[in-house]
Amino acid sequence: MIEHGIAANRFGLGLRPDDRIDGNPKRALLDQFDGYDPRPAVITAAPSRIAIAGELADYFRTAQGLRRQSPGPKGQSTGRTPDPETKETIAEGLKLVRKAGREGYGALVDARMDAALDAPAPFVERLVHFWANHFAVSADKLTVIGLAGLLEFEAIRPHVLGKFSRMLLAVEQHPAMLLYLDQEQSIGPDSPVGERIAARGVRKAGLNENLAREILELHTLGVRTGYAQTDVTEFARALTGWTVSGLARAGLDRMVDTEGTPGDYVFAPALHQPGDRTIMGRRYAQKGQAQARAVLDDLAVNPATATHIATKLARHFAGDTPPPALVNRLATAFQRGGGDLPTIYRVLIEAPELWAPAQGKFKTPWDWTISVYRALGLKTVEKQQTAGLLVQLGQPTWRPGSPAGFDDIDASWAGPAALLRRVEAAERIAARTGNRLDARKLGQIILPGVLTSATAQAIARCESPAEALALLLVAPEFMRR
Repeated sequence: MIEHGIAANRFGLGLRPDDRIDGNPKRALLDQFDGYDPRPAVITAAPSRIAIAGELADYFRTAQGLRRQSPGPKGQSTGRTPDPETKETIAEGLKLVRKAGREGYGALVDARMDAALDAPAPFVERLVHFWANHFAVSADKLTVIGLAGLLEFEAIRPHVLGKFSRMLLAVEQHPAMLLYLDQEQSIGPDSPVGERIAARGVRKAGLNENLAREILELHTLGVRTGYAQTDVTEFARALTGWTVSGLARAGLDRMVDTEGTPGDYVFAPALHQPGDRTIMGRRYAQKGQAQARAVLDDLAVNPATATHIATKLARHFAGDTPPPALVNRLATAFQRGGGDLPTIYRVLIEAPELWAPAQGKFKTPWDWTISVYRALGLKTVEKQQTAGLLVQLGQPTWRPGSPAGFDDIDASWAGPAALLRRVEAAERIAARTGNRLDARKLGQIILPGVLTSATAQAIARCESPAEALALLLVAPEFMRR
């Protein structure tokens, strides 16, 4: 019985009252590969990229047009300092597009939660969440807030059971990543656009290294793994031209013919730095966008990437200090399979370290919230409820504030203030639903073989069903997976 609980809570997203607990738990986890749906109905119905990016592009075009037409001090069109009336019009447009972005963000958070609550393959859903945090963007910028969730839906969900190299390419070409790391602002100094800017003498064409650095440091090799600053710069040159249609910075769209639907990845040859590149001792003579793709292909199968990914997966499932033997087995599987992700997941499922009875990782606010709703038997939640709750709990969805993503160690989530917020949230949730549930029975169902007699007795002594449910939801056994 305890192994079924481990399968559901450590590998999955938590048990529901109506979940079946029978058969071989390892076999059941493997069967989820066939039961996974990358595009469930709740995600298909979520706001589309066309709608979100289209509103942004319309605003940028309108604002830029108004700036160009705005009369200067002597009634001439300057294109630089709008008159007060034009400023007010642009500001009103900005308010509307921010409001639309927040609404789109909230709808995508709701879709993510609903997909997790009713997931036929909760183990794979957990892996989706893992990769979304590995390839983190933060929905703090105007251009990213409505697109951050789409990176998970469009670049990670379709590739979570494929090759790491495919996921890597999809992520790095996704508009949310390109805009978050300012790649659309990167201009090759010797590119056609770079030379035009230099000829004007107004400003220097800028090479932006953000995307190149984060790919090397966070997405593939890891920190201090054999690359130097010169490699970052050379990779940034190879990446020039990777941009987003309709959402480039003011004025750049007019200099570059970026055909495509607003929000689509496009390659703009006029921004690309010409010439061969040498990165980590390897020469890349490919032309155009093929150059950076070749670099990504090599990074995806680099032994350092295998170790970096293996360490993060082991930490996520086995604890803050992952067993070296497990890391080695995962890294070996990564290399032997050429980055085939199901091959790596099978090693996780078979790892004896993950089936030890001792309780595992402390749940993040996201993990805890999902497991609470699943324990209550919910398959959908009230709209706009999840985003606000996770802000209160300290882990706003797709808003880690850093390309490094949210911490995946217990100390980041188990502090006194964080625990108090969970207690308060559990009390509010239990007040709404507690009277219809028997926490004594529910505890035995959702924590099979784990619920201690001390916790069971404390729940039994509670004065009301709501109080008993709140206690169950913040019990030590429930806080960990």
